[in-house]
Amino acid sequence: MKVIKKIIMSFMAIVLALLISGNVHASNTNSKEYTPKKLVIAFDPSSNAETMESKAQPFGKLLSKQLGIPVKVVVATNDNTMIEGMASGKVDCAFLPPEGYVLAHQKYGVKVLLQSTRYAYKEPDDQMTHHLVKDFHAQILVRKGSGIKSLKDLRGKKIAVQSSTSTAGWIWPVVALYKHGINIYKDNIQTVQVKGHDQGVMAVYNGSADACFVFQGARNIVKKDAPDVMQKVVPLYTTPAIPDDTVSVRGNMSPAFQKKLINAFQTVAKSKQGHKIIQEVYQQQGYVKANNSDFNKVREYAKIMQKIDQSK
Repeated sequence: MKVIKKIIMSFMAIVLALLISGNVHASNTNSKEYTPKKLVIAFDPSSNAETMESKAQPFGKLLSKQLGIPVKVVVATNDNTMIEGMASGKVDCAFLPPEGYVLAHQKYGVKVLLQSTRYAYKEPDDQMTHHLVKDFHAQILVRKGSGIKSLKDLRGKKIAVQSSTSTAGWIWPVVALYKHGINIYKDNIQTVQVKGHDQGVMAVYNGSADACFVFQGARNIVKKDAPDVMQKVVPLYTTPAIPDDTVSVRGNMSPAFQKKLINAFQTVAKSKQGHKIIQEVYQQQGYVKANNSDFNKVREYAKIMQKIDQSK
C-alpha cells in the first residue's frame, strides 16, 4: 500500500508540475465541446482605448442578430487579460493580436478562426492605399528635429511602448533594434508602457517620450486632436511585415458554432454599419479564414525575443 501511495503521490506531483509549467492546456481541463448560449467577446485596446467600449458595443449587437444569442462586449485592459479570460472560460472570443494568439494557442489551446484584412499604407504621411493585405508593419516614430536619425541614436532615450505581447508595440521593434546591435535592456533605454498606440504617438507629439513603437498608420488616429501630427512626428524605421490580427476562440468551442461565428463575423464586416465599426476601431476592412501555420513568422520572432529577454 505504501508503494502504491508513493506512486500516486509521484503521479500527482508530475501533473501539478505540468500545470504550473503550462504544458497542459487549460482548455483540456474541460474537453467537452462547448456551445455558447451567450457569447462574451473581448476587444484589444490597441487604439482609442478610452472610447473603445462605446464603439465596440454596436458591433456586439450586430453579431447578436446574426448568431441569435446575446453577445456581451468587454474591453480588456491588455492582451494578457484577454488570454487569461479565455483560459478561465470567462471570454469565448477575442480580437487577439498575432503574438497574443500564438501564446494563447501554446498555453491554452486557443484556436484562430479569422485573420483581419486592411488596406496597406505607404509613406509619406501614412497614406492608405487600396491594396488589401492580411499583414501590417510596425514603426518606430520620433519627433521631427529631435536629432534622432538612426536606430543607434535611440540609446539613452525614452520610448513609449505597448504590452509585452504586442507585435507592433513591442516585439517587432525590439527585435529590429537587436538585429541592429541595440539591446533594449542594456543600452540605457528607458521604456514606458502606454495604453493604446494612439497614446504612443501622442507621447512623442507632446514630448513626454523621445520615440514610440506603434503600428504603421497609428498617426492617423490622432489627426483630429493633433492636425499637424504628420509634420511633427515622423517614422525613423519601418519593420518587415507582421501577420495581421486574429479573431480567436476557446479551444473547446464546438466546430458547428465556430463555423457559425465565422459566417457571422464576415457578414457583419460586409454590412455598412459593421464595416464602419471595424474600420474606426481597428482600421480593418474584413476577415478571411486563418490557419495556425499563418503565424509561424510570429513564432520565429518570439524565439528571438526570448533570447533578448534572457539577456536582461
